[in-house]
Order: sequence, then C-alpha cells, then structure tokens
Amino acid sequence: MLNAINTFYLYAFVALGGACGACLRFFISQVVLNLLGKGFPFATLTVNIIGSLLMGVLYGFLEHGTLELTVHRTLIGIGFLGALTTFSTFSLDTLLLFQQGDLIKAILNVVLNVTLCILAAALGMYLITHKYYS
Repeated sequence: MLNAINTFYLYAFVALGGACGACLRFFISQVVLNLLGKGFPFATLTVNIIGSLLMGVLYGFLEHGTLELTVHRTLIGIGFLGALTTFSTFSLDTLLLFQQGDLIKAILNVVLNVTLCILAAALGMYLITHKYYS
C-alpha cells in the first residue's frame, strides 16, 4: 500500500509541475510573440533556452545533494520543465520552415536552439556549482 501512495504522489508531482510549466510556456510564448512577431519561432527558442538554463540549475542542485532527487526531479525536471520546454514544437517549427522553402531560417532555428540551449544548461550548472559549491 505504501508503494501505491508513493507512486500516486510522484504522479501528482508530475501533474502539478506540468500544469505550472505549461502555463508559464503559454505566458512566455505570448509575450515573445507580441514583442517579436511570428516571422521566426522566437517563442519556441525562448522557452527552450529558459528551460535548458533551469534544467542546468536543477541538475547542479541535484548533483550536490541540495535537492532531493526523487521529489524535485519529478516535480521540476519531469513535470515543470517537461511541459515548459518544447522540443516537439521546435521540431515542427523547423519542418514547417523547410516545407515553406525557408532553408536559412530552418537551419538557423536548429543551430540556435541546439547551441543556445546547451550553453544555457552549461551556464545553469556553472552558476550553481560556482556560487554554492566552490
């Protein structure tokens, strides 16, 4: 019975984190669309960079034992950041750019998302490691 209760709580953490992440994704996307328009998928790029940065921060805290792996990885990593980041949207945005003949924008979208998101995750890990653990 205890295992079923623990499993329920883990699913509840995913659901709660996912709801919050999805709401933040929608909010950020609307702000970015209003500021920069729809000519390039900046909204997707923005949430992917923010999500990558936060994933790096979370990983930094988990690696140093500051946060509990099971609870925080489930709530924040899987739920919140899983709903906030948008790899499936990134993939569709890129495919649509290719189909529309915007080869340069499609390639730029791939290069920017991959490069900036990896750098953002590294920055998040670096900030946590050097601010709290050096």
